[in-house]
Amino acid sequence: MKSELFFGTFAIMALLSACQPTPQESPRLSRLIEEVKQAYAPDKRVAVWAITPVNKGGKWILRGETNLPEAQAALRGKLDSAGISVIDSILLLPAAALQNKTYGLVNLSVANIRSEPRHSAELATQSTLGTPLRVYKAEGDWFYVQTPDGYLGWLDAGGFVQLSREELQAWQEGARVVFLDDYGLAWNAPSSTATPVSDLLAGNILLQNAAPIAGWVAVTFPDGRTGFVPEGAIMSLSDWLTSRQPTAENILRSAQELMGRPYLWGGTSAKAMDCSGFTKTVFYLNGLLLPRDASQQVHVGAAIDEAVSIDQLQPGDLLFFGRAATTETPEKITHVAIYQGSSKIIHATGRVQVQSLNPEDPDFAPDRLATFIRAKRILATPGQNGVPWLKDVTAYQAQWKD
Repeated sequence: MKSELFFGTFAIMALLSACQPTPQESPRLSRLIEEVKQAYAPDKRVAVWAITPVNKGGKWILRGETNLPEAQAALRGKLDSAGISVIDSILLLPAAALQNKTYGLVNLSVANIRSEPRHSAELATQSTLGTPLRVYKAEGDWFYVQTPDGYLGWLDAGGFVQLSREELQAWQEGARVVFLDDYGLAWNAPSSTATPVSDLLAGNILLQNAAPIAGWVAVTFPDGRTGFVPEGAIMSLSDWLTSRQPTAENILRSAQELMGRPYLWGGTSAKAMDCSGFTKTVFYLNGLLLPRDASQQVHVGAAIDEAVSIDQLQPGDLLFFGRAATTETPEKITHVAIYQGSSKIIHATGRVQVQSLNPEDPDFAPDRLATFIRAKRILATPGQNGVPWLKDVTAYQAQWKD
């Protein structure tokens, strides 16, 4: 009897033990999750991959969210190959609660996108009027969105119009026009003495309602508001996109037109901008889409031999500054500027201004020379090396492609 009881108890304990995760299971799970993250979503600024393994009742549950179905599938494959059984509770974005309203259009001349769903949160980036967005989830009146350059952040409901894919497609296929002037207004009647409907910035996108009348054009905003702008202040989006010529001369002209604009952390519009927001705006106005941050921009464009001296660089090159790598710390890029030539740079630092990297010049910036890391050439291969033409980006085409 005692032996039967012993073996019965032993069998139950063995069964329970088999259901329990081994001490090595969690590290293995975490390692596989990290491998997928590094392969598909190494930069959290442009991809959602927040996956955590949780043990409950002896079973492993994968919790969290991602906007990358291919990454989720890759993780499942790795787990199957490793013989690890899990319950997949990963939320694939867009969230089902959005129903079919998983797109949007910026509805202000410039909208503020923040790092957290509250107005007091850090300004992460901005997006301008008429720019399409992907919408992934909501928290109250805030929405987690992604801009055409891939950047993620929270935008309040007042900054954009939430749309279905079909509604966005109707906008894309409409008579889209680009506002050309550096700054202007849309009026509620064809007169500059009428009441303003909204301010406008160069690069803002609207719909044209009808043919011009007496020098004025009726335009429509994403939310259906209508206004009037001078006929010469707009151009069809398709014509604007195909007319962009990102030569060094044009890049520097656009940069000079922003001289004196104030620095704003997270700013990416002509109203105010940070260093990478400045370079991004300048290249956008010339038909090229740069990544959002300096630490991302440094990875695009053509490499320049580091043996080349500063005075041998070409106008329009991007110069990057920060902390060089050491045996103990990695490289850290913290600033970007546009090279003008003759050792001069134009950049957003306090305000958009020109400074020199030549110690003999009166506008010499010693801190910039001391922290210069490298330069990248964008203009030699426009449309390549991670810098697409705007005309080739889905957000600006007539057909939306997921």
